[in-house]
Amino acid sequence: MEEEHFKPFFTNDAVIFGILMTILAVVFKTAANKSPGWQKFYKVIPTILLCYFLPSLLNTFGLVDAEESRLYFVASRYLLPACLVLLTLSVDLKEIIRLGPKAVVMFLTATVGVVIGGPLAILIVSAIDPDFVGGIGPDAVWRGMTTIAGSWIGGSANQAAMYELFQPSDSLFSVSITVDVIVAELWMAALLLGIGRADDIDNFLKADSSAITKLKNKMEAYSLSIAKIPSVADLMIILAIGFGATGFSHFIADIVAPYIAENAPYLKNFSLDAEFFWIVVISTTIGVIFSFTKLRELEGAGASRIGTVFIFILVATIGMKMDVLAILENPGFFLVGLIWMAIHVALLIIIAKLIKAPYFFLAVGSKANIGGAASAPVLAAAFHPALAPVGVLLAVLGYALGTYGAWLCGILMQVAAK
Repeated sequence: MEEEHFKPFFTNDAVIFGILMTILAVVFKTAANKSPGWQKFYKVIPTILLCYFLPSLLNTFGLVDAEESRLYFVASRYLLPACLVLLTLSVDLKEIIRLGPKAVVMFLTATVGVVIGGPLAILIVSAIDPDFVGGIGPDAVWRGMTTIAGSWIGGSANQAAMYELFQPSDSLFSVSITVDVIVAELWMAALLLGIGRADDIDNFLKADSSAITKLKNKMEAYSLSIAKIPSVADLMIILAIGFGATGFSHFIADIVAPYIAENAPYLKNFSLDAEFFWIVVISTTIGVIFSFTKLRELEGAGASRIGTVFIFILVATIGMKMDVLAILENPGFFLVGLIWMAIHVALLIIIAKLIKAPYFFLAVGSKANIGGAASAPVLAAAFHPALAPVGVLLAVLGYALGTYGAWLCGILMQVAAK
């Protein structure tokens, strides 16, 4: 007998969007409340974590179907590129370069953590119960895990590449996506919690975060020096720049990506045939170019604040995709995913301790792999809007390495599963 598909309570995206915006408004209103109770609460639970977690309850309890909703697609394709332009508009590129090589070292450490974490997780779990990582042919668990590796090093394009390369069954791929999303979002929640204790973590790592603090202070001072009450014309110009650049990015991506796919298929290994890759790269580049012009002064009228609003809408739509109860349906596979992530995290902490890298580099280096362009700038901006471009630049590097790293991880997992 065919299983009946559960119909969610809310199916209209306009209704769901209204609910998400209400959730965001309540969170920000209570976070701005000066009462001691709320102040203590938000010292422990960061604002962005609630904006992430509360929408997930809509999906967990069947009120919405995140797979049917188009809100994440709209937010990631329209609002994300616009906010990348607006957050990059006033950036000081020289100061970002002065942050030094530790950001790249932590990013590469995160990549290595994913590559070796998968096969090690299989070996550990198979020692406990071989059935957890068994299966034959297309149903072999390791095949599904290769798609997680693609997602965790690069993004959805790299995940699709692994799906085509290792060909897991559709049912296994579906479970893999669930494990990918839940485990990655649990780690995102832990990273967001860590932001509130970043100074303590930096002390533990014996890290010098002065360069990051200097960049934040410089950006805040610049914003205050040009601050003004925005007119309607100012707001229209800001939105025109954000969405105009987004439109231009889509226009170029629609030309470049298919051209590469048809005429230079070998570049597929670098995700250069993915339209989303080009949208992110072009919109960020436009923002950087604008930062050398007078358009930079639009920061005074609130360019980064509008970009931050877009980021939180994106956060809410990402959160809505998470179904915490799905863990109960595939405990064995989730155990593998959790151990895999634990290895990734342990390696990050060890290397950060050795090179005395700040928590910011650990967190953003990890999310530039596990989350890519949709999550890395979100996490970076949670530290400060001026730091969002650091997340974008590392995420782009993740797209380039994703297919190669995931392929190597897949081969190692195949060996470990035998």
